[in-house]
Amino acid sequence: MSGFAVSTREVSVHFGDTRAVDRVSIDIEQNAIHGLLGRNGSGKTTLLSVIAALRQPTSGAVLVDGEDPFENERVMSGMCIVRESGDVMTDEKISTNLSYFATVRRNWDGDYAAQLLDAFGLDAKKRPGRLSRGQKSAFGVVIGLASRAPLTIFDEVYLGMDAPSRYRFYDLLLADYVEHPRTFILSSHLISEIEKLFSGVTILDGGKLHLSEDAEDLRAQGATITGPAEQVDALTADLTVIGSQVLGTTRQVTVFGDLDRDFRQRVRGAGLDLGAVPLQDLFVHLTNQEDR
Repeated sequence: MSGFAVSTREVSVHFGDTRAVDRVSIDIEQNAIHGLLGRNGSGKTTLLSVIAALRQPTSGAVLVDGEDPFENERVMSGMCIVRESGDVMTDEKISTNLSYFATVRRNWDGDYAAQLLDAFGLDAKKRPGRLSRGQKSAFGVVIGLASRAPLTIFDEVYLGMDAPSRYRFYDLLLADYVEHPRTFILSSHLISEIEKLFSGVTILDGGKLHLSEDAEDLRAQGATITGPAEQVDALTADLTVIGSQVLGTTRQVTVFGDLDRDFRQRVRGAGLDLGAVPLQDLFVHLTNQEDR
């Protein structure tokens, strides 16, 4: 099995006078775990619905595995989108739902689905409509992972889960991705929790594309510097500081911008710790209207 690559070209989606998505062009490599980030109302869900062929764009083009996915049986059968709204038969037992997905998902793994139910403590005899919000989210994760679709999209479905369940999901996703490589798109606000999964990142802001690039290249656009507060402040006085934490006499700051080799050598020469910039800090800075 190989994952689907995704490309959009100048994709726009209008709802009356509202431009939910405005001329967005991105490329997502096959067999990648790609993060789609944005504040509420940024257009994430709308863009994902277009990629998943749930709606047509007002203008522009979408290619999934090299073809237009809309009403394309081959491509659509190889995609699975899991949304917080559920998209399951709420009045039928979980076991009945799983039997249905086994008939419509060509790569469905029933044994793996059963393992996932156990991992999340879900009873196959229960009906999704009677599950808690967290359990519904976990059931969505079961469907998405067990489908083993070449393109699997999780649209913030795991936000309803508690922290232990979310971390269990991240571990399960990564382990199954290593064993069965395919393409994942994850939309989330919980950036600090899942950023280590991403090989690529797209940020939407107000329906427009802010950036779309390799995650490591994005992290390289800044750094964290940790050490005695006075030394850290002196070295970063002329830099763009986008985050700061203090613990006693120790300060850690996150700076944004290209840092040349000389500066990095000065930081290390001063005995300070130089680390990667968290995507969470970059995201907040890049989408903060006041900062811009």
